[in-house]
Amino acid sequence: MNLLSSLRRALLLLLAPLALYTPPALAHLGFPDTTSVTIRRGHPEDMFLGATFGALISRDTGKTWRWICPESMKYGGWRPETFFWQPDGTLIAATGAALIRSTDGGCTWSVHDYFKSQNLWPMGLASPPSTPSRLWVTTGRSASRNGIYRSDDGGQTFTPVLQSDTAVFTAVKVAPSDTRRIYVSGGTATNLRLYRSDDEGSTWEEISHPFPEYSEGSRPYDLFVLKVSDTDPDRLWARVSWQGWTYVLESKDGGRTFTSVVHPEGEEHDGLSEYLIGIEVSADGNTLWAATHTRLFRVRAGESRATQLPLPDGNACAQREGDVLYVCGASRLHDWALATTADEGQTYTALFNLPDTKPPACPAGTPTHDICRPYWPQFAPTIEADPYLSPEETPPDAGTPPDGGSPGVEDAGTDIPRPDAGTTDPKPDEPQPPPKKGCSSASGLVPAACLLVLSTLRRTRRRNPEN
Repeated sequence: MNLLSSLRRALLLLLAPLALYTPPALAHLGFPDTTSVTIRRGHPEDMFLGATFGALISRDTGKTWRWICPESMKYGGWRPETFFWQPDGTLIAATGAALIRSTDGGCTWSVHDYFKSQNLWPMGLASPPSTPSRLWVTTGRSASRNGIYRSDDGGQTFTPVLQSDTAVFTAVKVAPSDTRRIYVSGGTATNLRLYRSDDEGSTWEEISHPFPEYSEGSRPYDLFVLKVSDTDPDRLWARVSWQGWTYVLESKDGGRTFTSVVHPEGEEHDGLSEYLIGIEVSADGNTLWAATHTRLFRVRAGESRATQLPLPDGNACAQREGDVLYVCGASRLHDWALATTADEGQTYTALFNLPDTKPPACPAGTPTHDICRPYWPQFAPTIEADPYLSPEETPPDAGTPPDGGSPGVEDAGTDIPRPDAGTTDPKPDEPQPPPKKGCSSASGLVPAACLLVLSTLRRTRRRNPEN
């Protein structure tokens, strides 16, 4: 009995320190997954992956990936849907609660003071490849004076070009073939609207979209403009939700009318029953991919229904670079979290697997080093990575913030990050981040135990694919 008691006490002493920490919260019912792909313009060796557990960065064309924890990125419970990597090495993202930036390769992140000081929530972000110094940001906080904002200096300063006391502006896209053409989605409490400018934001046309075909008994909601054709400024794609379904829509007349284009194979309904991560379109606009949390659909011009691709399974996102499609996947199911395909999703070349992730390699004194490195021993087992790796302390080559910080940008410093706009005390009219589910909803040893079980199940499933 004394020996048993001694063993129990020893075990408690061993596990007690773990209870002081909580691993980073994971989405997708607790599964760690990649969510978006960004490649630096003019520097294809630099790649950035959004993830449910922060982000991953590669400086060698995907051969090595380093983790960036969400705590150092200052976005709290609001995860960016996508990131922009500008030619000068600046990383920027609209989180839904703040505009965050990094000028040193993800080692230091700051919250843009312009939107924070006005209690605005940046939701949409666009930057035309031909004019990367020009940024467009939209805000969508209810019961606020929202607007469309333009920057001509790479995001240092912003000027409103359209504001409203009653509307929210959900997303913004620029036509690649004519950067004067800007599309912004949004709406009021009673109507969905598309805002179009043909002169770079000097004037705007407001187009109402009641979508009567979806309005029996309830109104559609969440109109988001998703993509504009590479070659035709009048051709664009958007999404709208209604009664639990998401519809991917196409317009060929500059946003004045839309038709549904995604009809999943084998389903009677003409919408997606899962949340839409995003879409990608081929250069000629004749092939479209729609990614959800678990599946990737492809629809070609002339086809009546979308085809569900065999892979990825369990997680999906899509980003086209030239003729190559980058696709997110689920390492727990098919041993890659990022792959490329050159044949529209028929075959894949694995580029990255989560267990190959390495700890942050930022210099001491930066938030990503000082905040993320202590988390690594706990986080690594959740993705089956080596928790004992010790990277060389070499700073990234993307430049460092100027002395005193950038104009209009809060200096992140090296302290523990302060809450951003998405972590302040909620007000009755403010949407809140979704509740944590699965293992990530608990703290201390509970998620560690859950993640150990999940890790074991993932290994078992990969070793026994017939099960």
